[in-house]
Amino acid sequence: MTIDVTVRRDIPLPPERVAAYAMDWRHDAEWTQGIRTAELTRQADGGGFGTGAEVTRTAYFLGRRIDYVLRVAAYEPPRLLDMVSVAGPMPMHVTYSFEAHPRGTLAAIRVRGGPGGLLRLATPLLARQVRSSLTKDLRDLERRLSERQGDL
Repeated sequence: MTIDVTVRRDIPLPPERVAAYAMDWRHDAEWTQGIRTAELTRQADGGGFGTGAEVTRTAYFLGRRIDYVLRVAAYEPPRLLDMVSVAGPMPMHVTYSFEAHPRGTLAAIRVRGGPGGLLRLATPLLARQVRSSLTKDLRDLERRLSERQGDL
């Protein structure tokens, strides 16, 4: 059994604005549950952030420190950021998508993957925790963007 969790939220701002903030790895620790640091550890072939770039994240999940590297598999701003783990405690595939919506942006995060070995028995618990974390992520994303709106 593997995890496949998708969470969506309507955010009352344009997709370009939501995606620009959410797709910028420098903001990961500001709105993503458990992430303490994020660092661009490999640039895309053309330089900077894009397909082929790698971001190393240090996170805490269920009380444990987790270091993992996500490689950008697809980068189509402002619509899509798709990343796969290339180093870390378990295989993971994370997809961020942003679509125009009558009330602004329909933001979605999908996480697929899961633990191997004996930890596989905890997959249902892990899936619930991932869903809870992603729900908080999108709530915090909206809150951060609303706060920044006042700064403009």
